[in-house]
Amino acid sequence: MARGPSTELPAFRPATGLPAEKQPVLMILHQEHSSPGRVGRLIAARGHALDIRRPRFGDPLPETLDGHDGVVIFGGPMSANDDEDWLQTEIDFIGLPLKENKPFLGLCLGAQLLVKHLGGRVAPHPQGRAEIGYFPIHPTFAGDELAARLGAPWPSFVYQWHREGLDDPPGTTVLATGNEFPVQAISAGEAAVGLQFHPEVTHAMVYRWTTRGAERLALPGAQEAALHHRGRFMYDAAVARWLDGFLGRWLEGGICGELSAATRLTETSVREPATDPAAVTG
Repeated sequence: MARGPSTELPAFRPATGLPAEKQPVLMILHQEHSSPGRVGRLIAARGHALDIRRPRFGDPLPETLDGHDGVVIFGGPMSANDDEDWLQTEIDFIGLPLKENKPFLGLCLGAQLLVKHLGGRVAPHPQGRAEIGYFPIHPTFAGDELAARLGAPWPSFVYQWHREGLDDPPGTTVLATGNEFPVQAISAGEAAVGLQFHPEVTHAMVYRWTTRGAERLALPGAQEAALHHRGRFMYDAAVARWLDGFLGRWLEGGICGELSAATRLTETSVREPATDPAAVTG
């Protein structure tokens, strides 16, 4: 049965006294009990209500974003290539924030749906490997330029949970790359960003995913649960600092519209990553 759109905020209610002109941010989730996690908390802390909808379970999507200050599409266990009507609805819907120049953020599956909307490809690793756990990312020159404007450097290791990767169709700029799955962050248009990784995860979410999804830890390339928890203590502070700086600028709009033409021409050039002797390894 279809449900009405939700503005539930039990764990994310913003403080009072914040500017009334701020509008809700649309949160698109894919499981009955999934959470916007740290992304939701940081956006709510800036005075935005969270308009939580789950199209998979019948929630409608708006026909205009005049009443929203942005859109976030989160991850999920399904594939962007699944033949489901609700998935195609979400892929088509992404055209709305792109057309209206509203801030858009796609996380993991959300980033893959952005690429599908733009005519790109989402596919498994050629050797059947997965990225599940903490893995390094490397900013491109475009990513470094964005980080300089944010005042927050990219984290060196980020939390991953996926078996498929995305490419960079025409009209996108690669912001960060990875070792197993080359494209880790992209921008499109003025205000759309897709991240293959999961900066939204909380401590509780890591425990929940490694428990309920324990069978996936046996996939080639996946890390054992102990490395997930170890990696969180080692790397999450840097992820949190970056995410806070990113979301503050992202909510203002036009986050990627000012990347220089020179930077875009060298968008796939990546600095050699520094060796981290304490790095988590699978």
